[in-house]
Amino acid sequence: MARFIFITGGVVSSLGKGLASAALGALLQSRGFKVRLRKLDPYLNVDPGTMSPTQHGEVYVTDDGAETDLDLGHYERFTGVPSRRSDNVTTGRIYSTVIARERRGDYLGGTVQVIPHVTDAIKDFIKSDVTDEDFVLCEIGGTVGDIESLPFLEAIRQLANELGRAQTMFVHLTLLPYIPSAGELKTKPTQHSVKELLSVGIQPDMLMCRSDRPIPAGERRKIAQFCNVREEAVIPALDVDTIYQVPVSYHEQGLDDQVCKHFGLTGMPMPNLARWNHIVERIRHPEGEVTIGVVGKYTSLLDSYKSLAEALTHGGIANNVRVVLKWIDSEAFEREDAVHILEPMDAILVPGGFGERGAMGKISAVRFARERKVPYFGICFGMQMAVIEAARDLAGLPKASSSEFGPTDEPVVGLMTEWLRGNQLERRQADGDMGGTMRLGAYDCHLTPDSMVRDIYGAAIVNERHRHRYEVNIHYRERLEAVGLVFSGLSPDGVLPEIVEIPDHPWFVGVQFHPELKSKPFDPHPLFTSFIKAAIDQSRLV
Repeated sequence: MARFIFITGGVVSSLGKGLASAALGALLQSRGFKVRLRKLDPYLNVDPGTMSPTQHGEVYVTDDGAETDLDLGHYERFTGVPSRRSDNVTTGRIYSTVIARERRGDYLGGTVQVIPHVTDAIKDFIKSDVTDEDFVLCEIGGTVGDIESLPFLEAIRQLANELGRAQTMFVHLTLLPYIPSAGELKTKPTQHSVKELLSVGIQPDMLMCRSDRPIPAGERRKIAQFCNVREEAVIPALDVDTIYQVPVSYHEQGLDDQVCKHFGLTGMPMPNLARWNHIVERIRHPEGEVTIGVVGKYTSLLDSYKSLAEALTHGGIANNVRVVLKWIDSEAFEREDAVHILEPMDAILVPGGFGERGAMGKISAVRFARERKVPYFGICFGMQMAVIEAARDLAGLPKASSSEFGPTDEPVVGLMTEWLRGNQLERRQADGDMGGTMRLGAYDCHLTPDSMVRDIYGAAIVNERHRHRYEVNIHYRERLEAVGLVFSGLSPDGVLPEIVEIPDHPWFVGVQFHPELKSKPFDPHPLFTSFIKAAIDQSRLV
């Protein structure tokens, strides 16, 4: 029967609960346990699909087409376990479920309340879709004390009572701030955070204390005494130079040992951390360095491109080089000379995005990369901009555009209204809901023989995750291929363009999907590995 570990956070937000959960999952996995990680988000959106990336960070898409929190990306990258729709739930989704049941009359005329109806729905979610996992790690979003989190905290309190403490564990992540004028770490915020958690009936079994410096033994004893936990269960969560050091660092502090002790799992083998040590060694001691210019529109919050940044790092790990990312606001090209900004780059990448704002800047970046023979990688919107640039500047279609930007005589990129998922036809309407209506999830892509991407993947058919509402118009294929932009990847029915490339360019690839969502530090995505290799070759030419 699965054991449940609930991870909460206190004092301040952005302490790294997602990363801590992912690292703990990786440690338990390295001991031979089967793990599953979930995120319970307290906001009222049904999912993050309609939220601005500059508010909430990237939207992480699963194989089964769920738009989820970016922490699920951490979970997958650290454990390799594919996330599912059932691994992320929000207050909005919970309330939608409860209200739908009430409308159907499922509650038989009873008064619908937060307790028990909402908390029961949360508990059902936590326990759902669990098969043979040894551990299910549930991260509770937000900070203890937030009014939005209260139903989730009440639900896990109830669940611990129902399942028994031998099957559940509470882990609380807090902050130990250093006050320079006093010259010491302060434990009071942690004490107050635990007190807040106790006020809703939850006694933490373990504390993970974030700190930018070692925590003296005296402070650990003090925290243990005032927070009613064992001293060895006060785990320092110290800052490290790379997130891939976190599992190793937590193991050294006894995190996984204490979890096993709590559940009475004695005599377990020590974790095999060889692959994490190898990854950290490559990050700390690279053989070279390349600079990648990322031309996007959400650069004010880098979490907007979290998976992308990590996938580029993974490509660097595979090639044993450090990848330096230069984040460039695409609107800057509408005010400045693109040559001045992009000349120092070893390669250029245009990521996904939505809307017309900044589009001309991205097209300028594509043109620079194509004409100067600089390696170019276009992802989703970045592929569409590459196709529009080729249509305008090579194929003699100066009015080529996307219908996303408004009416156009040359819709080289247009709104999708139907597509195949397996044998099922899916349809959408232009005036339909925004949330959950894009082409979402994993789809097969057939690669053209003798193409560069076929060589990169080493396979004829690949499966990649999508998140987009607009698609390159297949009717322009012949005209674009005549000027050198080859359609080298297509949907199984041959209707939807998935990949374009320029064969006589050092490295020029655009993909409609999001390959960054499947990249892992111990299994870098082949497109990012090849792209970074091209950047290395480019840097040697300069």
